[in-house]
Amino acid sequence: MMKNNYIKFLALVLTTLSISCSLEPEIDNTFNEDFAFGLPENTEGFLLNAYGNLPNTIIDGYGGDFLDAATDNAVTNNYGSGIYRLGAGGLTPSNNPIGDWSNAYNQFRNIHIFLENGLGDNVIYDLTSESEDQLKRKNLKGEAFYLRAWWGFQLLQAYGGKTADGTAMGYPIVLSTISNEEAQDLESVTRNSYEECVAQIVKDLDSAIVNLPLRYTGNNPTTGITNVGRADQQAAMALKSRVSIYAASPAYQPDNIVAISAMGQFSVVNQTAYINKWRIAAMYSQAAISQIGTFTSLRESDFASNDTPSEFIWRSFFTNSSLENNNYPIAEFGTARTSPSQNLVDAFYTQNGYPITDARSGYDPANPYANRDPRLYLNVLYNGSSFNNRTLEIYDGGLDSRSLYQDNTRTGYYVRKWLSLQPGLKDVTNPSSSRHYNPYLRKTELFLNLAEAANEAYGPEGLGDGVTQTAVSIIKSIRTKAGISDNTYVDEVAALGKEAFRALILNERRLELAFENHRYFDIRRWVLPLNETVRGVKITKNADDSLTYEEVLVEERKFTDIKYYYSPLPYSELAKSPNLVNNIGW
Repeated sequence: MMKNNYIKFLALVLTTLSISCSLEPEIDNTFNEDFAFGLPENTEGFLLNAYGNLPNTIIDGYGGDFLDAATDNAVTNNYGSGIYRLGAGGLTPSNNPIGDWSNAYNQFRNIHIFLENGLGDNVIYDLTSESEDQLKRKNLKGEAFYLRAWWGFQLLQAYGGKTADGTAMGYPIVLSTISNEEAQDLESVTRNSYEECVAQIVKDLDSAIVNLPLRYTGNNPTTGITNVGRADQQAAMALKSRVSIYAASPAYQPDNIVAISAMGQFSVVNQTAYINKWRIAAMYSQAAISQIGTFTSLRESDFASNDTPSEFIWRSFFTNSSLENNNYPIAEFGTARTSPSQNLVDAFYTQNGYPITDARSGYDPANPYANRDPRLYLNVLYNGSSFNNRTLEIYDGGLDSRSLYQDNTRTGYYVRKWLSLQPGLKDVTNPSSSRHYNPYLRKTELFLNLAEAANEAYGPEGLGDGVTQTAVSIIKSIRTKAGISDNTYVDEVAALGKEAFRALILNERRLELAFENHRYFDIRRWVLPLNETVRGVKITKNADDSLTYEEVLVEERKFTDIKYYYSPLPYSELAKSPNLVNNIGW
């Protein structure tokens, strides 16, 4: 079965083939265009490079950390990392760990080289069958448009924002290879509006949908199951849903639609224009769900499954122990890098669906992890958790506490999600590895997108524009599949109106998508407060073996200005392009 790591390997081989130098100086190893664009493997290699630069693991894009560690969800103990500096308020135009401007534009270049040279008569993909040759061309064309949309959204997600004059801006759109003369004209480099960037991404996704199969099945060499991991219609529709949610979000509207007055405060100026964007997001999300089908919810068995879990729409996988190396406790030969916060733990409901602050929840502060939302156990390891044939000892003086090993958890918790828990995995004499997934797009996210858009467009119980499920019904379904036993609380919040239900939806996103690098962007696009101090727990084991839990402050989030809702553009780009306008405050 073709996987994304195979694509990355092939892209590397092709790149090496194209640029390596001969050790014999008298031999000219320069390849002409006939070689580069006449052989199908070489031509396709440009497109495969755009796959090959996707993050293989869920922590690849952030220097080995989860992006959650720069939010109220977690902290990192890697004090020299970009994510630690980001969480501490150290974001600058020269130090921005969440953006990769140059890489995205390099992938645009690879994609455009392919589009301009890989679909003509100069290259034949199947010498034995004209119909198979045409099918391959069609599929590659769809993949190219999808990848251009994907890399465009990476730029929009990282760098989209408002400028000082209240305009919502995106990135400079590029739709072809750049000539040397064009490359020298730096004064012509300007940012397109946020809305223009969204329109271009959606246009590319629509082109991808026309050319790609719904999913890869059967034995055809182009559209068969061996191509799983490449873009298909499902991925394009799901990405279109995600893009539309960002496009409707308050932080990315111009001032004549949404005005931001202070940290955590915004007002809708043009209600009709604002609601219409959410209607579009609802329609895109519904269209994707109609094709892709229902979700299954995430299970612990999905973390290391040998077969792609049905919950994943588009993913890569990898087989190594990097996640365990980074996140196991010190006594298990890890570095305990990610520490989930008490803030996140408190956000999980009890199993009967009530917040722990509600008297009906049955929450017991003396036994805080009992009878909780099952998603807590998927995401977080706590004192007393079963861990590789033993019990975690995070109480003061315990084997997994910070008092015994200084580099152990900073918060009193370890991350569980995505890790393979199996004895011997970190055996120094005979280490092993386990399969892990990086789900770029998940089905549950798609339903959360629809719930969010439907709530904004029609209210918690409303329907319209062909949408077949209310926000309330979607959230109930997500909670029920996750193991919540009662949804009375959902109905109570829905009765309070759109704003109250929005908070519940965003909390569901926080719980479902924890440690999937969404929280950082979700709190920004909704203009939520960014400066909530990260809290942890200190556990004391008493003489009678009872435990005392004391909340402690762990790390401040020094995001105190509106400018932190947006990232600065790279200094290197600003320095050479005088008409490239930065985001507000930078």
